[in-house]
Amino acid sequence: MSKRNTWENKQSARERLRAEREQQAKRDRTRRQFVVGGAIVGVLAIAGGIGYAATQLGGASSKSTNAAWKAAADQTLVKPANTGGDKGTEIVIGKKDAKHTLDIFQDMRCPVCSVFEQNVGDTIDKDIKDGKYKVSYHVGTFLDRNPAIAGTGSKNALSALGAALNVNPEAFSAYNKALYSKANHPEETKDDFADDAVLLKVAQQVPALKGNAAFEKDVKDGTFDKWALEMSDSFDKVKDVTGTPTLKLDGKKVTYESEQGKGVPMTPEQFGSAVGEQLK
Repeated sequence: MSKRNTWENKQSARERLRAEREQQAKRDRTRRQFVVGGAIVGVLAIAGGIGYAATQLGGASSKSTNAAWKAAADQTLVKPANTGGDKGTEIVIGKKDAKHTLDIFQDMRCPVCSVFEQNVGDTIDKDIKDGKYKVSYHVGTFLDRNPAIAGTGSKNALSALGAALNVNPEAFSAYNKALYSKANHPEETKDDFADDAVLLKVAQQVPALKGNAAFEKDVKDGTFDKWALEMSDSFDKVKDVTGTPTLKLDGKKVTYESEQGKGVPMTPEQFGSAVGEQLK
């Protein structure tokens, strides 16, 4: 998914047109709702219910508001366990003595990242177990800033991933896979991950997180919200990464040549071939 405010160039023209029409229809509906709802909000305000009304119009929990995330920037930084670096922005999964490092750049709302994980995730898991390389994760939140689909789901999901990492690295990996699964990952235009309830529901599919009261409290309290912002800032500073997913093996981008041109390997076969070539 491109960092720029454009649709993923891998989507078909039909999908882009459909998405654009849906966005325009949504904007039209929103304008009508605000015009009609103005008087209603005024009555609710008199009754002392303006806070509730604003939440209902927003359609998600209080953590879905940009104001909440601006406040998070002033929090004291709490780094999850199992991270490295001064600000905890280094997430490395795998054997420490692995000679090679695969860097994965992703955004939790990115639909292409979701497809990549579904297709190639198991291969990467096996390679990590075999010690072929360790994986360094870099998680951005640039899709939250895209005017066409603006929201807070990328940041909120990243904060929840921090809570999972605080449990253990295995919980982080399993939760990352669950969030990207076909059954759980929302369409790019839907900001479902802004809702803590959605994130906690998905977490019940991960044994280490199921019924885990400490994890649930960290998600609800936003314990790692400040850390999520630090992770996002770290991602943004990598200037040669212009989209997600992006892969680097020992600092060199991993790409695969196909009929459509050079791009990210999106199947186990393409990935195996690309990585094998660089490891020669």
